[in-house]
Amino acid sequence: MAAHGRPTLRDLFDDSPTPHIAHPPRTHHRHFYVATDGSYRRNGGDGGLGVVIETRGGTRVARVSLPDVPPNNNVAEYRALHLGLDVLAARAPKHARVGVLVDHDDLAAAINGEVLVDASGDTGWRPGDGPRIPAGSESHWRGIRARIAGFAELRAARIDSRDNPAHPLANAPEAYAHVNRSADRCILPDPTDGVDNVTGPTGADAESADPQFPPPSRFEGRASD
Repeated sequence: MAAHGRPTLRDLFDDSPTPHIAHPPRTHHRHFYVATDGSYRRNGGDGGLGVVIETRGGTRVARVSLPDVPPNNNVAEYRALHLGLDVLAARAPKHARVGVLVDHDDLAAAINGEVLVDASGDTGWRPGDGPRIPAGSESHWRGIRARIAGFAELRAARIDSRDNPAHPLANAPEAYAHVNRSADRCILPDPTDGVDNVTGPTGADAESADPQFPPPSRFEGRASD
């Protein structure tokens, strides 16, 4: 569960704007929430990628904190989200409804714009002139779009970086390396009563489970299409 006195990702999501998409009452009925952040160091130092995933009840699914060397902050944000959605996709059923929390205005708008295009079925329509993807992020954006299409529902909320629980994971990966050693868990929300069922990997999955998550930036040419 979430730490006492700190808001769950669901609370942050419900209290934050969702660009291009209104906040209807059922918005909080997400199965999973994923917060991501990417950091960039102008002085040439290592940046990082941070991911926090929770169920609607506040049960933690995963935390990831990895060093990275992005060319700029914009690319770092796309890499972090690509990583977060990949981690979630490995743990969530395809019918899951997902809430994404990022502290990057253009990325949040691009995500929700893509959601609206998918919902309308009109590939020629996008809010405004469509998203302008930062150079170097194209393959990650393709991977993000593939993950968006792979879930039943997904929308993004824009939160302040000071409230983003993925922010410290991205900015100090050397201090949070221990979170990557946490055991993998598969959490399946029960749609009948809202109870989060927590299980561990079993069978072949238990034998192959690896808590280390290489960031998409290490596999630039293998992003999902």
